[in-house]
Amino acid sequence: MAPYKHGNELLSEISGEGAAARGVRRKRRLRLRLGVISRQKVSFWVCFFGVLFLIYLAVVGMGVFFHGKMEDENVASKIEDENVTSKDVRRESPPANRWRPPSGNHRRKHLPCEVDLLPSIDYFVDPKDYLNSTSDFALEYISKEEIPSDNRWVEPSFGGHQTLEERENSFHARNQLLHCGFVQGPDEYKTTGFDLDEKDKAYMKNCAVAVSSCIFGSSDFLRRPTSKKISDFSKKIVCFVMFVDEQTLVKLASEGHVRDEKGYIGLWRMVIVRNLPYKDMRRTGKVPKFLSHRLFPSSRYSIWVDSKLRLHSDPMMIVEYFLWRTKSEYAISNHYDRHCVWEEVAQNKRLNKYNHTAIDEQFLFYQSDGLTKFDPSDPNTPLPSYVPEGSFIVRAHTPMSNLFSCLWFNEVHRFTSRDQLSFAYTYLKLRRTNPDKPLRLYMFKDCERRALTKLFQHRAVTSAAAAAI
Repeated sequence: MAPYKHGNELLSEISGEGAAARGVRRKRRLRLRLGVISRQKVSFWVCFFGVLFLIYLAVVGMGVFFHGKMEDENVASKIEDENVTSKDVRRESPPANRWRPPSGNHRRKHLPCEVDLLPSIDYFVDPKDYLNSTSDFALEYISKEEIPSDNRWVEPSFGGHQTLEERENSFHARNQLLHCGFVQGPDEYKTTGFDLDEKDKAYMKNCAVAVSSCIFGSSDFLRRPTSKKISDFSKKIVCFVMFVDEQTLVKLASEGHVRDEKGYIGLWRMVIVRNLPYKDMRRTGKVPKFLSHRLFPSSRYSIWVDSKLRLHSDPMMIVEYFLWRTKSEYAISNHYDRHCVWEEVAQNKRLNKYNHTAIDEQFLFYQSDGLTKFDPSDPNTPLPSYVPEGSFIVRAHTPMSNLFSCLWFNEVHRFTSRDQLSFAYTYLKLRRTNPDKPLRLYMFKDCERRALTKLFQHRAVTSAAAAAI
Protein backbone atom coordinates (compact mmCIF):
# COMPACT_ATOMS: atom_id res chain seq x y z
CA MET A 1 0.00 0.00 0.00
CA ALA A 2 1.43 3.33 -1.01
CA PRO A 3 2.19 5.79 1.72
CA TYR A 4 -0.33 8.51 2.14
CA LYS A 5 0.56 11.90 0.67
CA HIS A 6 -1.07 15.21 1.05
CA GLY A 7 -3.12 16.35 -1.90
CA ASN A 8 -0.88 19.32 -2.68
CA GLU A 9 2.20 17.18 -2.59
CA LEU A 10 0.61 14.66 -4.91
CA LEU A 11 -0.47 17.40 -7.29
CA SER A 12 3.03 18.87 -7.24
CA GLU A 13 4.53 15.48 -8.01
CA ILE A 14 2.07 14.88 -10.82
CA SER A 15 2.77 18.37 -12.15
CA GLY A 16 6.49 17.74 -11.98
CA GLU A 17 6.15 14.49 -13.86
CA GLY A 18 3.98 16.24 -16.46
CA ALA A 19 6.46 19.03 -16.90
CA ALA A 20 9.27 16.56 -17.36
CA ALA A 21 7.27 14.68 -19.94
CA ARG A 22 6.43 17.88 -21.74
CA GLY A 23 10.12 18.84 -21.75
CA VAL A 24 11.06 15.50 -23.26
CA ARG A 25 8.35 15.84 -25.89
CA ARG A 26 9.46 19.45 -26.63
CA LYS A 27 13.06 18.33 -27.08
CA ARG A 28 11.91 15.48 -29.27
CA ARG A 29 9.81 17.85 -31.43
CA LEU A 30 12.77 20.27 -31.62
CA ARG A 31 15.10 17.50 -32.70
CA LEU A 32 12.58 16.39 -35.32
CA ARG A 33 12.13 19.97 -36.50
CA LEU A 34 15.90 20.52 -36.67
CA GLY A 35 16.28 17.25 -38.50
CA VAL A 36 13.68 18.31 -41.05
CA ILE A 37 15.32 21.74 -41.44
CA SER A 38 18.75 20.13 -41.82
CA ARG A 39 17.45 17.73 -44.43
CA GLN A 40 15.80 20.64 -46.26
CA LYS A 41 19.04 22.62 -46.19
CA VAL A 42 21.03 19.67 -47.44
CA SER A 43 18.48 19.09 -50.19
CA PHE A 44 18.58 22.79 -51.13
CA TRP A 45 22.36 22.92 -51.40
CA VAL A 46 22.47 19.63 -53.27
CA CYS A 47 19.91 20.97 -55.74
CA PHE A 48 21.71 24.32 -55.96
CA PHE A 49 25.09 22.78 -56.77
CA GLY A 50 23.41 20.31 -59.07
CA VAL A 51 21.87 23.20 -61.05
CA LEU A 52 25.24 24.98 -61.16
CA PHE A 53 26.87 21.81 -62.46
CA LEU A 54 24.22 21.43 -65.15
CA ILE A 55 24.70 25.06 -66.17
CA TYR A 56 28.46 24.49 -66.32
CA LEU A 57 27.98 21.43 -68.51
CA ALA A 58 25.65 23.39 -70.78
CA VAL A 59 28.09 26.27 -71.09
CA VAL A 60 31.02 23.95 -71.77
CA GLY A 61 28.96 22.05 -74.31
CA MET A 62 27.95 25.23 -76.11
CA GLY A 63 31.55 26.44 -75.97
CA VAL A 64 32.78 23.24 -77.55
CA PHE A 65 30.10 23.53 -80.22
CA PHE A 66 30.89 27.13 -81.08
CA HIS A 67 34.62 26.56 -80.75
CA GLY A 68 34.41 23.81 -83.31
CA LYS A 69 32.24 25.99 -85.49
CA MET A 70 34.64 28.90 -85.19
CA GLU A 71 37.57 26.63 -85.98
CA ASP A 72 35.81 25.53 -89.14
CA GLU A 73 35.12 29.16 -90.03
CA ASN A 74 38.71 30.11 -89.23
CA VAL A 75 40.00 27.39 -91.51
CA ALA A 76 37.77 28.67 -94.28
CA SER A 77 38.84 32.20 -93.53
CA LYS A 78 42.50 31.23 -93.72
CA ILE A 79 41.95 29.58 -97.05
CA GLU A 80 40.09 32.59 -98.41
CA ASP A 81 41.72 35.61 -96.83
CA GLU A 82 45.23 34.36 -96.21
CA ASN A 83 45.65 32.12 -99.21
CA VAL A 84 46.70 28.96 -97.34
CA THR A 85 48.33 26.68 -99.85
CA SER A 86 47.23 23.08 -100.23
CA LYS A 87 49.53 20.11 -100.36
CA ASP A 88 47.58 18.76 -103.29
CA VAL A 89 47.61 21.59 -105.79
CA ARG A 90 46.19 19.44 -108.56
CA ARG A 91 42.81 18.74 -107.04
CA GLU A 92 41.32 22.15 -107.60
CA SER A 93 40.93 23.48 -111.11
CA PRO A 94 42.04 27.11 -111.57
CA PRO A 95 39.31 29.63 -110.72
CA ALA A 96 38.00 31.71 -113.59
CA ASN A 97 40.00 34.84 -114.24
CA ARG A 98 36.84 36.85 -114.89
CA TRP A 99 34.54 38.21 -112.23
CA ARG A 100 31.40 36.32 -111.35
CA PRO A 101 28.78 37.55 -108.90
CA PRO A 102 28.74 35.70 -105.57
CA SER A 103 26.28 32.83 -105.53
CA GLY A 104 25.47 32.96 -101.83
CA ASN A 105 26.70 33.66 -98.33
CA HIS A 106 28.87 30.56 -98.15
CA ARG A 107 32.58 31.15 -98.02
CA ARG A 108 34.38 29.79 -101.04
CA LYS A 109 37.63 27.93 -100.77
CA HIS A 110 40.49 29.29 -102.83
CA LEU A 111 43.22 26.79 -103.56
CA PRO A 112 46.42 26.85 -105.60
CA CYS A 113 46.61 25.57 -109.15
CA GLU A 114 49.36 24.18 -111.31
CA VAL A 115 52.06 26.57 -112.50
CA ASP A 116 54.13 25.35 -115.41
CA LEU A 117 57.54 26.57 -114.30
CA LEU A 118 60.59 25.39 -116.16
CA PRO A 119 61.98 22.17 -114.67
CA SER A 120 65.44 23.66 -114.25
CA ILE A 121 67.17 27.00 -114.31
CA ASP A 122 69.48 25.62 -117.02
CA TYR A 123 66.68 25.64 -119.59
CA PHE A 124 66.33 29.37 -120.14
CA VAL A 125 68.39 32.27 -121.40
CA ASP A 126 67.83 35.89 -120.42
CA PRO A 127 66.20 37.59 -123.43
CA LYS A 128 67.62 41.09 -123.67
CA ASP A 129 64.79 42.64 -125.69
CA TYR A 130 61.85 40.31 -125.13
CA LEU A 131 59.34 43.21 -125.07
CA ASN A 132 60.20 44.93 -128.36
CA SER A 133 58.80 48.01 -126.63
CA THR A 134 58.27 51.36 -128.29
CA SER A 135 57.96 53.09 -124.89
CA ASP A 136 61.44 54.56 -124.96
CA PHE A 137 61.62 57.57 -122.68
CA ALA A 138 63.61 58.68 -119.68
CA LEU A 139 62.38 59.49 -116.21
CA GLU A 140 64.06 61.75 -113.71
CA TYR A 141 62.87 62.19 -110.16
CA ILE A 142 62.36 65.26 -108.02
CA SER A 143 64.82 64.99 -105.15
CA LYS A 144 64.32 68.34 -103.45
CA GLU A 145 61.52 70.86 -103.00
CA GLU A 146 61.93 74.46 -101.95
CA ILE A 147 59.34 75.70 -99.49
CA PRO A 148 58.54 79.43 -99.46
CA SER A 149 59.84 81.07 -96.30
CA ASP A 150 56.49 82.74 -95.63
CA ASN A 151 54.60 79.42 -95.70
CA ARG A 152 54.63 78.17 -92.14
CA TRP A 153 52.07 75.44 -92.72
CA VAL A 154 53.94 73.29 -95.22
CA GLU A 155 56.46 70.77 -93.95
CA PRO A 156 58.81 68.72 -96.15
CA SER A 157 57.23 65.41 -97.15
CA PHE A 158 58.75 62.16 -98.40
CA GLY A 159 56.33 62.10 -101.33
CA GLY A 160 56.60 65.81 -101.97
CA HIS A 161 53.84 68.35 -102.55
CA GLN A 162 52.60 67.55 -106.03
CA THR A 163 50.11 70.01 -107.48
CA LEU A 164 47.08 68.78 -109.43
CA GLU A 165 48.63 70.16 -112.61
CA GLU A 166 51.88 68.29 -111.95
CA ARG A 167 49.88 65.19 -111.19
CA GLU A 168 47.97 65.42 -114.47
CA ASN A 169 51.13 65.93 -116.51
CA SER A 170 52.92 63.03 -114.82
CA PHE A 171 50.62 60.49 -116.52
CA HIS A 172 52.21 61.19 -119.92
CA ALA A 173 54.75 58.56 -120.97
CA ARG A 174 57.51 60.90 -122.07
CA ASN A 175 60.78 62.34 -120.88
CA GLN A 176 59.92 64.08 -117.66
CA LEU A 177 60.85 65.06 -114.13
CA LEU A 178 58.26 63.80 -111.65
CA HIS A 179 57.55 63.04 -108.00
CA CYS A 180 58.41 59.49 -107.00
CA GLY A 181 59.24 59.50 -103.30
CA PHE A 182 62.56 60.36 -101.61
CA VAL A 183 61.84 64.10 -101.87
CA GLN A 184 63.86 66.22 -99.47
CA GLY A 185 63.08 69.71 -98.20
CA PRO A 186 65.40 72.73 -97.93
CA ASP A 187 68.77 72.26 -96.27
CA GLU A 188 67.59 73.68 -92.95
CA TYR A 189 65.02 70.88 -92.62
CA LYS A 190 65.79 67.36 -91.46
CA THR A 191 65.53 64.40 -93.79
CA THR A 192 62.05 63.27 -94.83
CA GLY A 193 62.77 59.65 -93.95
CA PHE A 194 63.57 56.13 -95.15
CA ASP A 195 67.24 56.63 -94.30
CA LEU A 196 69.55 53.74 -95.17
CA ASP A 197 73.14 52.93 -94.28
CA GLU A 198 75.63 53.73 -97.04
CA LYS A 199 76.87 50.13 -97.08
CA ASP A 200 73.34 48.89 -97.70
CA LYS A 201 72.87 51.44 -100.48
CA ALA A 202 76.09 50.27 -102.14
CA TYR A 203 74.96 46.65 -101.89
CA MET A 204 71.52 47.35 -103.41
CA LYS A 205 73.01 49.46 -106.19
CA ASN A 206 74.79 46.38 -107.55
CA CYS A 207 71.75 44.06 -107.56
CA ALA A 208 70.72 42.77 -111.00
CA VAL A 209 67.58 41.07 -109.69
CA ALA A 210 65.92 41.87 -106.36
CA VAL A 211 63.44 40.06 -104.13
CA SER A 212 62.25 42.36 -101.36
CA SER A 213 59.86 42.52 -98.44
CA CYS A 214 59.47 44.61 -95.30
CA ILE A 215 58.36 44.52 -91.66
CA PHE A 216 57.81 47.80 -89.82
CA GLY A 217 56.57 48.33 -86.29
CA SER A 218 57.03 44.64 -85.40
CA SER A 219 53.87 44.01 -87.39
CA ASP A 220 54.82 40.54 -88.58
CA PHE A 221 57.01 37.49 -88.18
CA LEU A 222 60.02 36.77 -90.35
CA ARG A 223 59.31 34.37 -93.24
CA ARG A 224 62.47 33.02 -94.79
CA PRO A 225 62.39 31.96 -98.45
CA THR A 226 62.42 28.19 -98.86
CA SER A 227 66.11 27.72 -99.60
CA LYS A 228 65.81 24.21 -101.05
CA LYS A 229 63.39 25.53 -103.70
CA ILE A 230 65.85 28.17 -104.90
CA SER A 231 68.65 27.26 -107.31
CA ASP A 232 72.30 28.03 -106.71
CA PHE A 233 72.17 30.23 -109.80
CA SER A 234 69.45 32.42 -108.28
CA LYS A 235 71.22 32.54 -104.95
CA LYS A 236 74.24 34.02 -106.74
CA ILE A 237 72.54 36.71 -108.83
CA VAL A 238 69.41 37.59 -106.83
CA CYS A 239 69.49 39.98 -103.86
CA PHE A 240 67.06 39.03 -101.10
CA VAL A 241 66.43 42.17 -99.02
CA MET A 242 64.18 42.52 -95.98
CA PHE A 243 63.59 46.13 -94.91
CA VAL A 244 63.00 46.53 -91.16
CA ASP A 245 63.05 49.26 -88.57
CA GLU A 246 65.09 49.02 -85.38
CA GLN A 247 62.06 48.07 -83.29
CA THR A 248 61.35 45.10 -85.53
CA LEU A 249 64.98 44.00 -85.52
CA VAL A 250 64.99 43.88 -81.71
CA LYS A 251 61.72 41.93 -81.69
CA LEU A 252 63.01 39.40 -84.22
CA ALA A 253 66.22 38.95 -82.22
CA SER A 254 64.16 38.16 -79.12
CA GLU A 255 62.47 35.42 -81.15
CA GLY A 256 65.78 33.87 -82.18
CA HIS A 257 66.26 35.58 -85.55
CA VAL A 258 69.73 37.08 -85.14
CA ARG A 259 71.78 38.51 -87.99
CA ASP A 260 75.11 36.92 -88.77
CA GLU A 261 78.31 38.94 -89.08
CA LYS A 262 77.38 39.94 -92.65
CA GLY A 263 73.88 41.12 -91.70
CA TYR A 264 71.94 38.11 -93.01
CA ILE A 265 69.22 35.94 -91.55
CA GLY A 266 69.00 32.98 -93.89
CA LEU A 267 68.78 34.36 -97.43
CA TRP A 268 67.47 37.72 -96.25
CA ARG A 269 69.89 40.61 -95.99
CA MET A 270 68.41 42.68 -93.18
CA VAL A 271 68.43 46.36 -94.16
CA ILE A 272 67.59 48.75 -91.33
CA VAL A 273 65.40 51.75 -92.20
CA ARG A 274 65.74 54.70 -89.87
CA ASN A 275 63.42 57.69 -89.60
CA LEU A 276 60.29 56.13 -91.09
CA PRO A 277 58.61 58.58 -93.49
CA TYR A 278 55.01 57.99 -92.34
CA LYS A 279 53.31 57.31 -89.03
CA ASP A 280 51.04 54.92 -90.90
CA MET A 281 53.13 51.72 -91.11
CA ARG A 282 51.01 50.46 -93.98
CA ARG A 283 51.84 53.55 -96.02
CA THR A 284 55.53 53.24 -95.13
CA GLY A 285 55.43 49.70 -96.50
CA LYS A 286 54.43 51.07 -99.92
CA VAL A 287 57.92 52.56 -100.34
CA PRO A 288 59.73 49.23 -100.92
CA LYS A 289 56.60 47.74 -102.47
CA PHE A 290 56.25 50.30 -105.29
CA LEU A 291 59.63 51.98 -105.49
CA SER A 292 61.95 49.03 -106.02
CA HIS A 293 63.38 50.78 -109.09
CA ARG A 294 64.47 53.62 -106.80
CA LEU A 295 65.93 51.33 -104.14
CA PHE A 296 67.61 48.97 -106.63
CA PRO A 297 68.62 51.39 -109.42
CA SER A 298 70.64 48.83 -111.41
CA SER A 299 68.14 45.97 -111.21
CA ARG A 300 66.45 44.71 -114.36
CA TYR A 301 63.78 42.78 -112.46
CA SER A 302 62.26 42.76 -108.99
CA ILE A 303 59.79 40.64 -107.06
CA TRP A 304 57.76 42.00 -104.16
CA VAL A 305 56.73 39.47 -101.49
CA ASP A 306 54.45 40.61 -98.68
CA SER A 307 55.66 39.78 -95.18
CA LYS A 308 52.73 37.40 -94.70
CA LEU A 309 54.07 35.24 -97.55
CA ARG A 310 57.01 32.88 -97.77
CA LEU A 311 58.60 32.63 -101.19
CA HIS A 312 58.35 28.98 -102.14
CA SER A 313 59.75 29.05 -105.70
CA ASP A 314 62.84 30.07 -107.63
CA PRO A 315 62.85 33.82 -108.41
CA MET A 316 64.35 33.48 -111.90
CA MET A 317 61.79 30.84 -112.83
CA ILE A 318 59.09 33.26 -111.65
CA VAL A 319 60.52 36.03 -113.84
CA GLU A 320 60.60 33.68 -116.83
CA TYR A 321 57.05 32.46 -116.25
CA PHE A 322 55.29 35.79 -115.63
CA LEU A 323 57.36 38.24 -117.68
CA TRP A 324 59.38 36.60 -120.44
CA ARG A 325 56.85 33.99 -121.41
CA THR A 326 53.95 36.46 -121.48
CA LYS A 327 56.04 39.37 -122.87
CA SER A 328 54.96 41.53 -119.95
CA GLU A 329 56.70 44.18 -117.91
CA TYR A 330 54.40 44.15 -114.88
CA ALA A 331 52.62 41.13 -113.39
CA ILE A 332 50.18 41.08 -110.48
CA SER A 333 47.38 38.69 -109.53
CA ASN A 334 43.70 39.49 -109.49
CA HIS A 335 41.84 39.49 -106.19
CA TYR A 336 40.52 36.12 -105.10
CA ASP A 337 37.01 37.43 -104.38
CA ARG A 338 36.43 41.03 -105.50
CA HIS A 339 36.91 42.49 -108.97
CA CYS A 340 35.10 45.85 -108.91
CA VAL A 341 36.37 48.95 -107.10
CA TRP A 342 32.83 49.61 -105.84
CA GLU A 343 32.96 46.28 -104.02
CA GLU A 344 36.42 47.03 -102.63
CA VAL A 345 35.28 50.42 -101.32
CA ALA A 346 32.29 48.82 -99.57
CA GLN A 347 34.48 46.09 -98.05
CA ASN A 348 37.05 48.57 -96.74
CA LYS A 349 34.33 50.60 -95.08
CA ARG A 350 32.52 47.56 -93.73
CA LEU A 351 35.72 46.31 -92.05
CA ASN A 352 36.80 49.85 -91.04
CA LYS A 353 40.09 49.48 -92.90
CA TYR A 354 40.45 53.25 -93.19
CA ASN A 355 38.67 56.48 -92.37
CA HIS A 356 35.37 56.43 -94.26
CA THR A 357 35.48 60.11 -95.17
CA ALA A 358 38.95 59.74 -96.69
CA ILE A 359 37.80 56.70 -98.69
CA ASP A 360 34.75 58.60 -99.97
CA GLU A 361 36.86 61.59 -101.01
CA GLN A 362 39.25 59.39 -102.96
CA PHE A 363 36.45 57.39 -104.56
CA LEU A 364 34.47 60.47 -105.62
CA PHE A 365 37.61 62.02 -107.09
CA TYR A 366 38.23 58.89 -109.18
CA GLN A 367 34.64 58.73 -110.39
CA SER A 368 34.80 62.37 -111.45
CA ASP A 369 37.93 61.53 -113.46
CA GLY A 370 36.42 58.67 -115.41
CA LEU A 371 36.53 55.57 -113.21
CA THR A 372 33.64 53.24 -114.06
CA LYS A 373 32.41 49.94 -112.71
CA PHE A 374 34.05 46.73 -113.79
CA ASP A 375 31.94 45.01 -116.45
CA PRO A 376 32.87 41.33 -116.91
CA SER A 377 30.56 41.04 -119.93
CA ASP A 378 32.34 43.80 -121.85
CA PRO A 379 34.82 42.23 -124.31
CA ASN A 380 36.78 45.49 -124.35
CA THR A 381 37.47 45.47 -120.62
CA PRO A 382 41.26 45.81 -120.51
CA LEU A 383 41.82 43.73 -117.38
CA PRO A 384 40.29 40.54 -115.96
CA SER A 385 39.80 42.40 -112.67
CA TYR A 386 39.95 45.97 -111.41
CA VAL A 387 41.02 44.83 -107.92
CA PRO A 388 44.44 43.20 -107.47
CA GLU A 389 45.83 40.97 -104.75
CA GLY A 390 48.93 43.08 -104.27
CA SER A 391 50.95 40.85 -101.98
CA PHE A 392 52.99 39.42 -104.86
CA ILE A 393 54.29 41.59 -107.73
CA VAL A 394 56.75 40.69 -110.48
CA ARG A 395 58.08 43.52 -112.63
CA ALA A 396 60.71 44.51 -115.11
CA HIS A 397 62.33 47.88 -114.50
CA THR A 398 61.33 49.40 -117.82
CA PRO A 399 60.43 53.09 -118.23
CA MET A 400 56.71 52.29 -118.50
CA SER A 401 56.74 49.96 -115.50
CA ASN A 402 58.69 52.51 -113.46
CA LEU A 403 56.26 55.27 -114.44
CA PHE A 404 53.27 53.18 -113.39
CA SER A 405 54.92 52.39 -110.06
CA CYS A 406 55.62 56.08 -109.40
CA LEU A 407 52.06 57.05 -110.31
CA TRP A 408 50.57 54.36 -108.09
CA PHE A 409 52.80 55.40 -105.18
CA ASN A 410 51.79 59.05 -105.64
CA GLU A 411 48.13 58.06 -105.30
CA VAL A 412 48.85 56.24 -102.05
CA HIS A 413 50.78 59.29 -100.82
CA ARG A 414 47.98 61.70 -101.77
CA PHE A 415 44.95 59.66 -100.70
CA THR A 416 44.55 56.54 -98.55
CA SER A 417 47.12 53.79 -98.05
CA ARG A 418 44.63 51.20 -99.37
CA ASP A 419 46.40 50.62 -102.69
CA GLN A 420 43.70 48.31 -104.05
CA LEU A 421 41.46 51.35 -104.32
CA SER A 422 43.88 53.23 -106.60
CA PHE A 423 45.21 50.41 -108.81
CA ALA A 424 42.52 50.38 -111.52
CA TYR A 425 42.25 54.17 -111.68
CA THR A 426 46.01 54.58 -112.10
CA TYR A 427 46.26 51.89 -114.78
CA LEU A 428 43.22 53.07 -116.75
CA LYS A 429 44.25 56.73 -116.67
CA LEU A 430 47.79 55.85 -117.78
CA ARG A 431 46.33 53.72 -120.60
CA ARG A 432 43.88 56.42 -121.64
CA THR A 433 46.59 59.10 -121.64
CA ASN A 434 49.01 57.02 -123.73
CA PRO A 435 47.01 54.96 -126.26
CA ASP A 436 50.09 54.32 -128.39
CA LYS A 437 52.34 53.34 -125.47
CA PRO A 438 50.64 50.57 -123.52
CA LEU A 439 51.86 49.26 -120.21
CA ARG A 440 52.25 45.53 -120.78
CA LEU A 441 50.54 44.46 -117.59
CA TYR A 442 49.76 40.79 -117.03
CA MET A 443 47.12 40.09 -114.40
CA PHE A 444 47.45 36.42 -113.55
CA LYS A 445 45.18 34.10 -111.65
CA ASP A 446 45.27 34.27 -107.89
CA CYS A 447 45.59 30.48 -107.67
CA GLU A 448 49.02 30.82 -109.32
CA ARG A 449 50.14 33.17 -106.57
CA ARG A 450 49.02 30.60 -104.02
CA ALA A 451 51.08 27.89 -105.72
CA LEU A 452 54.32 29.89 -105.62
CA THR A 453 54.11 31.27 -102.09
CA LYS A 454 53.00 29.99 -98.71
CA LEU A 455 50.81 32.21 -96.59
CA PHE A 456 50.92 32.72 -92.82
CA GLN A 457 48.94 34.82 -90.39
CA HIS A 458 50.08 38.33 -89.58
CA ARG A 459 51.35 38.91 -86.07
CA ALA A 460 48.58 39.87 -83.65
CA VAL A 461 48.91 43.55 -82.77
CA THR A 462 47.46 45.69 -80.02
CA SER A 463 44.57 47.99 -80.77
CA ALA A 464 46.87 51.01 -80.71
CA ALA A 465 49.28 49.42 -83.15
CA ALA A 466 46.45 48.22 -85.31
CA ALA A 467 45.12 51.75 -85.52
CA ALA A 468 48.53 52.90 -86.69
CA ILE A 469 48.72 50.18 -89.32
